[in-house]
Amino acid sequence: MSEQNLQQKLDSVGDVVEFLRNQQTGPNVYPGVPAEYSNWRNEQRAWAESAVLFNQSYHMVELYVRGPDAFKLLEYTAINSFKGFTVNKAKQYVPVTPDGYVIGDVILFYLDENEFSLVGRAPAIEWVEFHAATGDWDVTVERDERWALRNDGKRKNYRFQLQGPNAMKVLEKAMGQTPPDLKFFNMAHIDISGKDVIALRHGMAGQPGYELFGPWADYEAVHSALVEAGKDFGLTLVGGRAYSSNTLESGWLPSPLPATFTGDHPMLKQFREWSSGKSYAGMCSIGGSYVPESIEGYYLTPWDIGYGHIVKFDHDFVGREALEKMANETHKQKVTLALDNEAMTRVLSSLYAEGDRAKYFEFPSSVYAMHPFDEVKVDGKVIGVSTWIGYSSNEGKMLSLAMIDPAYVEMGKEVTLVWGEPNGGTTKPTVEKHVQTEIKAIISPVPYSNVARDAYADSWRQKGVGANA
Repeated sequence: MSEQNLQQKLDSVGDVVEFLRNQQTGPNVYPGVPAEYSNWRNEQRAWAESAVLFNQSYHMVELYVRGPDAFKLLEYTAINSFKGFTVNKAKQYVPVTPDGYVIGDVILFYLDENEFSLVGRAPAIEWVEFHAATGDWDVTVERDERWALRNDGKRKNYRFQLQGPNAMKVLEKAMGQTPPDLKFFNMAHIDISGKDVIALRHGMAGQPGYELFGPWADYEAVHSALVEAGKDFGLTLVGGRAYSSNTLESGWLPSPLPATFTGDHPMLKQFREWSSGKSYAGMCSIGGSYVPESIEGYYLTPWDIGYGHIVKFDHDFVGREALEKMANETHKQKVTLALDNEAMTRVLSSLYAEGDRAKYFEFPSSVYAMHPFDEVKVDGKVIGVSTWIGYSSNEGKMLSLAMIDPAYVEMGKEVTLVWGEPNGGTTKPTVEKHVQTEIKAIISPVPYSNVARDAYADSWRQKGVGANA
């Protein structure tokens, strides 16, 4: 019996919302590194107080796109402008469906003439693979699969992230010279321990820093040199538990559901028939208190997730016509919700009660499905959704990234987050029997960290998402 494609799988399940909410897949995992090197509290504090080394070598997919039409293919599938995009630069690559809804986002690296790589979650990468396979493009693609789906014990590249106030001091010592003064999202080749390393000026944990990558064979040499250089500057290795929580302070929303499950456009139908039933869309899960009547209730526009400022109508791209119609409509606004400490104490104390208990909060990241969606209310009315939630030791708060009706956006305004799933919970293995509970929260800026707001002032993270935006 041949394997189902995605369309066949969706046709067989009936209610797509219930199917995804009861998928047996938990949250994204971060293999290849310990859950904690020391403890996640100190690891969180280190990115604000000294320096950290994130190891991103294992959990992300990488796709190489090469050939004379590589630039044109990527430009055609992205909402971003490609004007001025040249070798040794990178950008946030965001594709949308023909209906204008977000598929995902990854980092796009312009490595060489006619050579690019995309790094991140699978949905956006699968969209590029589909167009390369079915369109009239003179390109080749090479997928380097994430660690969990391979058994050869190696990747094409290692990938490290050096962050924190002392990051530049660590890098300078590792290089034996002053690091290049790069603008945000620009790259340069540097030397560490005799190895050629590509350095991307980047930032992700409230402090600007560098992403460093190169051939897998150089992994140990470069990693050891960075660890040795960091001994005098408080460099801390970060494990999987703390890593998954860093976005709470920096404000990046990692979990838009790919909007490819429905849609009558021939391109979408062809994509679902091309995709395997075991593709990302066929295996991902949804969790939380927000349950719309149809899967379209989870779809998001670029403006909803804070990417409105990168939508540029200076080129022809998939979804342009739909976005031109959407541009002047009202969209959700991304904010941080700071959950009330007393309310959190009440919820956590229910774990010690003999009767009804609230859904368990894992620390530091409390995400228990690949795509979390919790209701945010005012006076009983749903005004938006929370999509990422966890604890920041640096802020001493439980924080969530949310998207809400802009009519209700007022810094300091009180809202209610509904925590837990209806009817005692779904059948996901990460969900125990529980009762829903309402938690008071305060609308706050995104990024939540003052340092992040200042550091990312000229970046994609900050534009259009300030305290008064």
